[in-house]
Amino acid sequence: MASLVSSSFTLPSTKVENLSSISQKHYFLHSFLPKKTQNAKSPMKVKCAAVGNGLFTQTTQEVRRIVPENPQNLPTVKIVYVVLEAQYQSSLSAAVRTLNSNGRYASYEVVGYLVEELRDNNAYKTFCEDLKDANVFIGSLIFVEELALKVKAAVEKERDRMDAVLVFPSMPEVMRLNKLGTFSMAQLGQSQSPFFQLFKKKKSSSAGFADQMLKLVRTLPKVLKYLPSDKAQDARLYILSLQFWLGGSPDNLVNFVKMISGSYIPALKGTKIEYSDPVLFLDNGIWHPLAPRMYDDVKEYLNWYGTRRDANEKLKSPNAPVVGLILQRSHIVTGDESHYVAVIMELEAKGAKVIPIFAGGLDFSGPVEKYLINPITKKPFVHSVVSLTGFALVGGPARQDHPRAIEALMKLDVPYIVALPLVFQTTEEWLNSTLGLHPIQVALQVALPELDGKSHALHKRVEQLCTRAIRWGELKRKSKVEKRVAITVFSFPPDKGNVGTAAYLNVFSSIFSVLKGLQSDGYNVEGLPETSEALIEDILHDKEAQFSSPNLNIAYKMGVREYQKLTPYATALEENWGKAPGNLNSDGENLLVYGKQYGNIFIGVQPTFGYEGDPMRLLFSKSASPHHGFAAYYSFVEKIFKADAVLHFGTHGSLEFMPGKQVGMSDACYPDSLIGNIPNVYYYAANNPSEATIAKRRSYANTISYLTPPAENAGLYKGLKQLSELISSYQSLKDTGRGQQIVSSIVSTARQCNLDKDVDLPEEGVEISAKERDLVVGKVYSKIMEIESRLLPCGLHVIGEPPSAMEAVATLVNIAALDRPEEGITSLPSILAETVGRQIEDVYRGSDKGILKDVELLQNITEASRGAVTAFVQRSTNSKGQVVEVADKLSSILGFGLNEPWIQYLSNTKFYRADREKLRVCFEFLGNCLKLVVADNELGSLKQALEGKYVEPGPGGDPIRNPKVLPTGKNIHALDPQAIPTTAALQSAKIVVDRLLERQKADNGGNYPETVALVLWGTDNIKTYGESLAQVMWMVGVRPVSDSLGRVNRVEVVSLEELGRPRVDVVVNCSGVFRDLFINQMNLLDRAVKMVAELDEPEEQNFVRKHALEQAQALGVDVREAATRIFSNASGSYSSNVNLAVENSSWNDEKQLQDMYLSRKSFAFDSDAPGVGMTEKRKVFEMALSTAEATFQNLDSSEISLTDVSHYFDSDPTNLVQNLRKDGKKPNAYIADTTTANAQVRTLSETVRLDARTKLLNPKWYEGMLSSGYEGVREIEKRLTNTVGWSATSGQVDNWVYEEANTTFIQDEEMLNKLMSTNPNSFRKLIQTFLEANGRGYWDTSIDNIEKLKQLYSEVEDKIEGVDR
Repeated sequence: MASLVSSSFTLPSTKVENLSSISQKHYFLHSFLPKKTQNAKSPMKVKCAAVGNGLFTQTTQEVRRIVPENPQNLPTVKIVYVVLEAQYQSSLSAAVRTLNSNGRYASYEVVGYLVEELRDNNAYKTFCEDLKDANVFIGSLIFVEELALKVKAAVEKERDRMDAVLVFPSMPEVMRLNKLGTFSMAQLGQSQSPFFQLFKKKKSSSAGFADQMLKLVRTLPKVLKYLPSDKAQDARLYILSLQFWLGGSPDNLVNFVKMISGSYIPALKGTKIEYSDPVLFLDNGIWHPLAPRMYDDVKEYLNWYGTRRDANEKLKSPNAPVVGLILQRSHIVTGDESHYVAVIMELEAKGAKVIPIFAGGLDFSGPVEKYLINPITKKPFVHSVVSLTGFALVGGPARQDHPRAIEALMKLDVPYIVALPLVFQTTEEWLNSTLGLHPIQVALQVALPELDGKSHALHKRVEQLCTRAIRWGELKRKSKVEKRVAITVFSFPPDKGNVGTAAYLNVFSSIFSVLKGLQSDGYNVEGLPETSEALIEDILHDKEAQFSSPNLNIAYKMGVREYQKLTPYATALEENWGKAPGNLNSDGENLLVYGKQYGNIFIGVQPTFGYEGDPMRLLFSKSASPHHGFAAYYSFVEKIFKADAVLHFGTHGSLEFMPGKQVGMSDACYPDSLIGNIPNVYYYAANNPSEATIAKRRSYANTISYLTPPAENAGLYKGLKQLSELISSYQSLKDTGRGQQIVSSIVSTARQCNLDKDVDLPEEGVEISAKERDLVVGKVYSKIMEIESRLLPCGLHVIGEPPSAMEAVATLVNIAALDRPEEGITSLPSILAETVGRQIEDVYRGSDKGILKDVELLQNITEASRGAVTAFVQRSTNSKGQVVEVADKLSSILGFGLNEPWIQYLSNTKFYRADREKLRVCFEFLGNCLKLVVADNELGSLKQALEGKYVEPGPGGDPIRNPKVLPTGKNIHALDPQAIPTTAALQSAKIVVDRLLERQKADNGGNYPETVALVLWGTDNIKTYGESLAQVMWMVGVRPVSDSLGRVNRVEVVSLEELGRPRVDVVVNCSGVFRDLFINQMNLLDRAVKMVAELDEPEEQNFVRKHALEQAQALGVDVREAATRIFSNASGSYSSNVNLAVENSSWNDEKQLQDMYLSRKSFAFDSDAPGVGMTEKRKVFEMALSTAEATFQNLDSSEISLTDVSHYFDSDPTNLVQNLRKDGKKPNAYIADTTTANAQVRTLSETVRLDARTKLLNPKWYEGMLSSGYEGVREIEKRLTNTVGWSATSGQVDNWVYEEANTTFIQDEEMLNKLMSTNPNSFRKLIQTFLEANGRGYWDTSIDNIEKLKQLYSEVEDKIEGVDR
C-alpha cells in the first residue's frame, strides 16, 4: 500500500535481502501472483535531518542515493534524476543494484530528487553539487514553473560537459535541455521535423500530445534504424530511451542504462555492451494483480473473472455491485502498485466485482469508453467508477481537455470519484499538517479534476473509499420505492423564525416541489401535506405540545448510551462541550433530532455551530469542534434512519466549515467524521462557486447549482419618483422663466430624500447661474439613475420554477451591456453610442461628473437597450410566455433585415442608424443566453444524482459576466487556481486601483495613502478571474507573469517610472474560503510584497519598504518577516465571528468585536516556509493595520451587496484601524463596484445608502420578498441586522436609514400585521434589532418610537408563547 496508506516514501527495512522484492527474481509483468509487497516487513520511516525547513516535503534525496563499493576499480557512471513522484524509485534502484552486482562494465552511482524537494535551499545546493560530476541527467514530468526554472538553471551549467541529458515530457524550457550525441532539442518549437512539431504551442491538450508521442515512439525506431546518419541513430536512441522509461520495469531500466552507457560514456567507448530491446506493454487495457496477463478485451477479462478459484460465489454472482477503477500504467509497470492492489482487494472483500483499466498516456477517456461500456447495449458494465490516477481524466498535470472528459463520463453515466495518492508528502507529514494536501498537489490534482465533476475521496483510508464507491453505486441498483433520502435544512442564526435558511432560495416551497417530483417518479413520500405552508407547520411545531411551543418537531430522541455507541468520535467533542448530552439540542437526558419523516424521506434541521451566542467562545482564534447534538444528527441520519443519500438544501450549512484540514481530510477531521459514508448531494447557489468547492472538498458533496431569482431594475418610488418627474419637466422648461423655480423644488425634494449626503446641493433660496443649474440637476439625475438601474434579485427562487422569458429581460440587458472581445461581441450600449458618434466610456465618465447632456444620453441608451431586448424577447416567446425554440425563430428573424424586432424598435429612436451586423452578432448571443436562462434542469439533475447517474459539471459564478454558468442544475466547480489573474483582470484592476488612489488623494489633501487594508474573497476572484488579486499586485507595483502553459506562478516588479506613483503598502485579509482555494496565490502575493520590501528605492516612493524597515526595527526581526502582509484565519477556521456575534446580539461593545477580528484574522502565510501553514503573527498584523489610511472592498455582482450577507462587515476593519492608529484618525472606507460596465469607486457610506435605497426601503424589493411568505420576513430582518453590523464595524450608516426603515415596517399598521402573522419569530428579531440599534447608539429617534417598539416586543413574545391576554 505504498502510496495510499503509507505513501511512496516508506522504505522497507534495509537488510540487503529485502531491499527490493523485485531485484531477487527475474521480474516480468505476467507474474502477477501475490508477491511480497514492499510493506511485507514492518516499514521503517526515514526521518530526515531537515525537519525544520518549513517546506512541505521533509524527505531527502539521500533515500534515493546508491554509492557502489567498486572493488574492481571499474569506470564509474553517475546518474542524477529528477521526477514528479517517487514511483520510479524502487525500479530504478533495483536496476542499478542488478548492474552493480554483475560488476561487468562499470560501477553505477545514482541519486534521485523529487522536484518538490528542490524548493529547499540545502537540497538544491546538493543537487547542483551532484551535477558537477554527473555523467547522465534524467528528468520527467517537471511541470511546476518555479521549480522547472531551478532545474534548467542548474543543468544548463553542466549540459555541455555531461555525456547525456534526457528529459521526458515536461515544460518546454526543460525539454530544450535534451542532448544525446548529435541529437538535441535546443531548437524546440522552431524546427520543422515531425518530432518537434509535436511540441508546438498549438497542441490541443497534453493528453492528445502524450498519445501522439506514444504512437510516434512505437513507429519511429523502426524507421530510423535504416537511416545511415549519426543524427538519425541518436534520435532513435532517444526514442528507445523514452520506450524504456515508459516501460518502467527494472528489466527495462537495466537495458536503458546499458544502452546509454555503451553508446555515450567516453570511458566505455570500446566496450561492447549488449542490451535487449524494450519490453512493450499494452498501451491501455485491463489489469488485475491475480490475472495471468493484461487483457485487451472486457469479455476475456470477465471470463477469467468467472473462473477464479480464489473468489467466492457472491463475487461471481450477476447481482454483485461492479466498480470500475482507472489506473496509471506507469505505477503498474514500475511495480509501485501496492495502493492499487489494496483498493482492489478491499473492494472484493466488500463483495464488489472490480474492472481495473489503465492507460499509458494521459488520456483515460478512450479506455473508459472501450472497457466500461457495453458496445452493443451502450449500457455501463459498472455501477460507479473510482479514478486512482489523481489527474484530470484527460490531460494529466499540464493541460486538460475537460469537454472530452465530460463527453466520456456522460456516456458512462455513473458516479465518478477520484482518490489521490500522496505524492509530495509522507503520511505523517500529511497527518500533522493543518493545510492537509500540499498546495501544488491541490492545484494539479484537486482543482483540475474538479472541472470534470469529481467528488473527492481519500488518501489514506482505502476502506472508506471503497465503501463510498459501493454506496454511490448502490444508488444505481436500488429501486426508487426502497431508496431513503435525508433532506437537511439549515437554521441560521438559531431561531424558529430561521428554519430553512438558504441564499436566494424559498426553501420549503422548493422542498415541496422536489418531493412532489420524487413522488411522481415512484419514491415513497407517504403523508406529504397538501401545501408547502402545511409542510412548514409540520416541521416547525411540536405536535405533542398543547399550544405553539418554542420547540421544533422532534423526530427522534437519542439516549446518551446509544449516541456513544453510534458515534465513535463522541469523546473527542468533550474537550469543547463537556459530557453528552450537553445543553444544545437536548432535553437534559437525550439528544434531540428535529424534523419530520414522510415515508422514506426525512426532512431534518441541521443544528448550528453552537457557540454563536457565547462571546467568549467567539474570541477563540480556532473554531470549536461540533457539539454533541450536531454529531447526533448525522449519526441518526446514517445509522438509524439509514439514508441512501443526504440532500443538503441550499447555500449553506455548517458541516463543510467544521474544523479539520483545508484539503485532503483525514479521519480526525470533523466534516469527514460527520458525513461518514453517505452519498452527499448539495443544492448550491450558482453564483457561489467558492463555498460550493469547499463543500465538495471537505464533505465530498455532489453540488448541484440553482438559479438566483430573476433580477429587476430597482426602479424609483416615493420622493425619488417625484424627483425624476421634476427633472423631466426641467429638461423641457429649463430655458423658460420657470427653470430657477423647478431647480429649487428639485433641491428641496433631494434633501427630503437624503440625497444631500451624496450630491453637493446649493443652499435653498440662493440664485444660481443657468450653467450651475444644469450641473446640479445633472448630478441629482445621475444619482437617481444609478438607483433606478441597480439590479436586484426579486423574491426568492423555487427549485423547478425557471423564470419566464419576460422576467429574464433585465438579466439579458445586463448581459448585453458587457463587451466580449474574445467572442467578437460588441456591447449593445457601445453600438448605440457609436451611432451618435460617441464612445460609451466617455459617456459613462461624463454622466458620473453630472454633465446633463451625458446623463440624458446615457438614459436614452439604457432605455433603448431595454426596449430592443424586450422587443426581441417578445418575438421569441409564445402566448403563454414560454420561449419557443429560439433557433427557429432566430433564423426566421435574422433573414429579414428590417423585420428584425430590435431594428424595428430602434427605427423609432435616435439610434436608427445602428450597425446591423454588430447588432445581429449581439442578439444571436442573447438568443442563446435566453434559452439557457429559462432552461430547467435543477430537479432533473437531482433525480440523476439520486439514481446514481453522472451530473454534468459546469462553472459557478455570475451569470451576467459568464453566461456559461447557465443552465443551472450542473455540478458546480471553481476554476484552475493557477489561471488567475488573467490579463483582462489586470486591466480592470488597474482602472479600479487608479480610481481608488485618485479618490483617496482628493479626500486626503493631495497625498497618496501609505497603506490600504483590503479583503480578498474566494467567489469574487472566481467570477472576475482574479481582479481583486491583481489589484493588490498593482498597488505594490508588480505584475503577474504567466509561464509557457499559461499558468501564473511568478511576478515581476514594475518600475517606479512606469508606475508613475509611489508603491502603496497593503494589509490583505483573505477569507477562509480564499485561503482554501487559492493558497498558491497567497504564496505569490507574499513573495511579491517581500520582493518589493527588499528593493533599493527611496522610502517616500516605496511605502512597503518604509513600513517594513520601521516594523523590523521595532520588532527586532528581519525585513522579510516584517513585510508579512497576507493574513487569514487559522487553517480549518472561517470568518472573524463578528458576523455571528452581531446576528446573535452576543457582544458587549465594539472593542470586543475588534478583539474577535484580531484574534481570528491574524494568521499569516509565509512563502519562505509554505509547509508550516498559517501561523499567528498578531503583532505584525496590528502594526501593519495601524499604518492604514484607507480600507477597501470589492462588490462584483448585482446579486450580493453589502447588506445582503454578513461576510462583508465581518471582514471590515475600519473602526479597528482607527483604534490602532497612533493619531486615532478614522481611515477612509471605500467600496469598488464592478457590477456594471461602468466601474465605480464609492465611499462605504455612499454604498450603504445606495443599498438601503435599492433594497431595504424599496417597495419593489420588500414586496417581492413578502410574496415568498415565511422566508421573506426573515430576509427583511436579515438586511436590517446586517446594517447594524456596518454601524458596529465602521460607523458609516446614516441615522435616516434606521428612521425610514422604522417608518416603513413599524409605523405602517398593515405592514406590521402582515409581518407579525407571516413569521412571528423573525418579526420579533426585527423589533429586537431596532431596539438594539437604538440602545447601542446607532439610531437616534423619538421616545414614542422606542415605546411603541417595546410594547410590540411583548405582544409578539406572548403570541409566540401562545399566551392569550
